[in-house]
Amino acid sequence: MEKKCLDCGEPIRGRTDKKFCSDQCRNNYNNRLNRDTNNFVRNVHGLLRKNRRILADLYNDGKIKIHKDALFALGYNFSFFTHVIESSNGSRFHYCFEYGYTELDNDFIELKQNSQYLDYQ
Repeated sequence: MEKKCLDCGEPIRGRTDKKFCSDQCRNNYNNRLNRDTNNFVRNVHGLLRKNRRILADLYNDGKIKIHKDALFALGYNFSFFTHVIESSNGSRFHYCFEYGYTELDNDFIELKQNSQYLDYQ
C-alpha cells in the first residue's frame, strides 16, 4: 500500500516512516495545526504591547496621575497585564512589562516605571 502525504495527498517516496513528501508540506501541515493557538497568543501579545505603549507614552510625557477614563479613551484594556506587585504599604500595582499603575481614589490612576526591568534593554 502506497503512503500518501498528510498535507497534499501525493505519494511518498523514500523511508517507510515518512509522513510528508517535502519540507514545505511538513511546514504547511504543522502551521495549520498550530494556527489557532498561535492566533490566540498573537492577539494577547498584541494587547499587552498596546497597553505597554499607552502606559509608556503617558509616563514619558511626564504624566504620573491620570483619570481612569483617559486610559479607556486611549484604548487601554484593564484585563490584560503581565504581573501584579504589592508594595509594602499595601498598594497593588498592575504591570504591563516595566510600566504599571495603581488605582487611587476618585478613579484616578498613578503610573509607575519599575526600574528593575531597565537593565534588560
